[in-house]
Amino acid sequence: MRNVALRHAWRGVLWPVLGAAALVPVMMAGVAKGQDVATAAGQASDAMKSLLSGVDTIWVLVGAFLVFFMQAGFGMVEAGFIRAKNSCNILTKNFMDYCAASIMFFVIGYALMFGGGNGFVGLSGFGLSGASVPGGVNVPLWAFWLFQAAFCGAAATIVAGAMAERMKFQAYLVYTVIISGLVYPIIGHWIWGGGWLANLGFADFAGSTVVHSTGGWAALIGAILLGPRLGKFGPNGNAKAIAGHNIPMASLGVFILWFGWFGFNPGSTLGVTSDGGALAARVAVNTNMAAAAGAIAAMVTVWLRFGKPDLSMTMNGALAGLVAVTAPCAYIEVWAAVAIGLIGGVIVVFGVRLLDRLGVDDPVGAVPVHGMNGLWGTLAVGLFASPAVGGDAGPVGLFYGGGLHQLGVQALGGLAGAAFSLTVMGLVFLVLKRTMGLRVSEEEELKGLDIGEHGLEAYSGFQIFTTE
Repeated sequence: MRNVALRHAWRGVLWPVLGAAALVPVMMAGVAKGQDVATAAGQASDAMKSLLSGVDTIWVLVGAFLVFFMQAGFGMVEAGFIRAKNSCNILTKNFMDYCAASIMFFVIGYALMFGGGNGFVGLSGFGLSGASVPGGVNVPLWAFWLFQAAFCGAAATIVAGAMAERMKFQAYLVYTVIISGLVYPIIGHWIWGGGWLANLGFADFAGSTVVHSTGGWAALIGAILLGPRLGKFGPNGNAKAIAGHNIPMASLGVFILWFGWFGFNPGSTLGVTSDGGALAARVAVNTNMAAAAGAIAAMVTVWLRFGKPDLSMTMNGALAGLVAVTAPCAYIEVWAAVAIGLIGGVIVVFGVRLLDRLGVDDPVGAVPVHGMNGLWGTLAVGLFASPAVGGDAGPVGLFYGGGLHQLGVQALGGLAGAAFSLTVMGLVFLVLKRTMGLRVSEEEELKGLDIGEHGLEAYSGFQIFTTE
């Protein structure tokens, strides 16, 4: 009986042990399989993150390429709006603007704009050594840098048109180095680099202040210190029209700029994967509608005021709408984009007239388009910004119950940027005027800067200069 009992006892112990032992390989295989699944899931997640980052990178790079192409638009507009004898000169300045911006923004500009420092200026990342992208940006440093460098070039080239047909080329080279390396990056740091205006809640989505006002107000002080072209104003102070030599070229330039603005504004989303591109699409529509409204408003205004639907003013109206909507484009409804563009078109017409009455010669309308409408677009954020578009973290305009706070911050930022650009560039132009000289000789201006400064003609074989 005892042996039987022992056998039953061993069986009661042995069979569970053997069963558990048999399950060990199965369990180990399951664990290994679970680890493989987890590893595969992690790899899939990493691959998806890499894919999304790649899509955002391509988006930003395409935006950078479009903004770079805007240099061609600026060149065509400016060359078309001035006389043929100065075309090579203005185009050379456009080339040098982007070249200087590329070098200066690489060496010091990015560091001053996005480097760690204080509320006024960045102090790290010179030559991109140890530099990084701002928080929340999902693209590599190189892509972000190229996009921002293209913006820097756009800001610099605005001045060329306002000072066209009479500024020394060597003085212009000094100007473009300083605005690219110092002025633009410092204002950019205040707003996009975590500076004091950013901390106050100032909103400038794609650069009505950072890019356009910076260039526009520098153009104003430069045109004042340089003086008007010979023959622009009569003895009684009345402005005389000096027709551009190629309006079709200028028209092509405006369309190139309009096209490039779809990189300028929608590209400033810096990605399309977080929301499926919904914000970029809205920004693109707002950009387009403001440009169209600006062109219509300028045409109607000049038609009613002077009796003819002037094409050059219509084109500047489109550019005015584009500049004005650049700051608020990510925060507004479509109807607001139309309203902003309409007002911008009116501003550019009366802005040109105001400069004429003040005796300021701006051959292409750079100051009304970029300076005045850059300020208008900046203020428009404080009026039209909708919480339904910008979300909880976005600005809220006066018309949506936001009160005067945002409008006040926008006014402060717009005026601060204007004051800094006017002051620093004013000092630069004064120093240049007292040293190497700012303006070419009267003889050279009459013959044309193409011959005097560059020794060639834009249209070889044609007699293009006059002695009047």
